[in-house]
Amino acid sequence: MNHAKNLLRVDASARTAASSSRTLTDALIEKLAPENIVTRDLTKALPFVTEDWVGANFTDEANRTDEQKTELALSDSLVAEIVGADILVIGVPIYNFNIPAALKAWIDLIARARKTFHYTSDGPEGLLKGKKAYLMMASGGTQIGSDIDFASGYLKHVLGFIGIKDVTIIAADQQMMKGETALVQALSKLAQI
Repeated sequence: MNHAKNLLRVDASARTAASSSRTLTDALIEKLAPENIVTRDLTKALPFVTEDWVGANFTDEANRTDEQKTELALSDSLVAEIVGADILVIGVPIYNFNIPAALKAWIDLIARARKTFHYTSDGPEGLLKGKKAYLMMASGGTQIGSDIDFASGYLKHVLGFIGIKDVTIIAADQQMMKGETALVQALSKLAQI
């Protein structure tokens, strides 16, 4: 197995203890054994995009005021974390059939024209090519890949939009029905990676 040099870990579960997505993420990272890990815990509350942020983002970089640069500083650092990563491992709990609001806030801050994608005459093109992403998903009742799963397809689309097309999903889903078996089965799938 080729070990990744740089890995970005993104945790979206509100739970720190007894989190299935964090358990899966821990196990995968141990298996991948990267040289460097950057951890972004989204439960530390990212801000939502505001009118000032949008104005700063759509101002040419050379013309931004100091206030606009400050407005974009966190977003710039989040983008730098992804740019510097060979592999992304994203822990994704399903809340009400979709991703947590904290993960959506992160996506809004990293999906940036001229930074992670750009527009061409053929449409948008992702700028973060050659990276691998793992979605370590967990749900109580939602079956991943079903008609009521609005998370996995969305995340694959967003990652592809910014250029990350190599996406693997490992899911401990429907835990309220399957019990501990769901997590055990998901962990066993790591042997295939």
